[in-house]
Amino acid sequence: MNVYKKLIDARLRLQAKPMKKSGHNKFAGYQYFELGDFLPEIQKIFNEVGLVDTISFTADMAEMNIYDVEDGSFVTFTSPMGSAALKGCHEVQNIGACETYQRRYLYVTAMAIVEHDALEATTGATEPVKKVEAPRPPAAAPKEPEAPKNIVGESGYHQIVITPPTAEHDQVWLNDCRDAVHLHLDLCVKEEDVNTIYRKNKVLFDSVKQMDPVFFKSMMAKFTETQKKLAKKD
Repeated sequence: MNVYKKLIDARLRLQAKPMKKSGHNKFAGYQYFELGDFLPEIQKIFNEVGLVDTISFTADMAEMNIYDVEDGSFVTFTSPMGSAALKGCHEVQNIGACETYQRRYLYVTAMAIVEHDALEATTGATEPVKKVEAPRPPAAAPKEPEAPKNIVGESGYHQIVITPPTAEHDQVWLNDCRDAVHLHLDLCVKEEDVNTIYRKNKVLFDSVKQMDPVFFKSMMAKFTETQKKLAKKD
């Protein structure tokens, strides 16, 4: 049995082994084999069939030789060297990263390991475009009555008009809601006014509560404070 026959035997044995892909490419969305996923099994199989491998690197090429330990015949696999520029790493660490990747690719080639088609998965793929938000117009100020005595019974006055939020958690929008509510409450002359403001704007308050429960609670404290103040006047 020469090196080619033993290599085929080794490939078939490896393919019969259950192997799990632990690598994950988040950008392209696929799993892949890391070196540690298959190297222990390969070395065990090589020992069983009588093969041994050696890997060497030059500045331009990575080379793997697989030898038949009985007759010395061998087969060679090569791969052009690449480069790495990992952030925060020294040059020798970048070299080590390249060599680790090249070892993985050499074993994948030599042992006919089926991998995901990374080129097809990333062709045409682009980074998600970050949404640039247009400047938001200032919130419309609540319409003020001619006099506080006209608040109750004035159709539509208690309705607070606020520009919709532009983000899932828009702090500016929350602050605008709070300021508008405080202005309306400061103009109340009786407890009934406070209740009317809450009823007419319940949808708005529900949105505030869903976005930021703590902020909602602090805003509702103004209602309680205003009611107590008006109750003393009555």
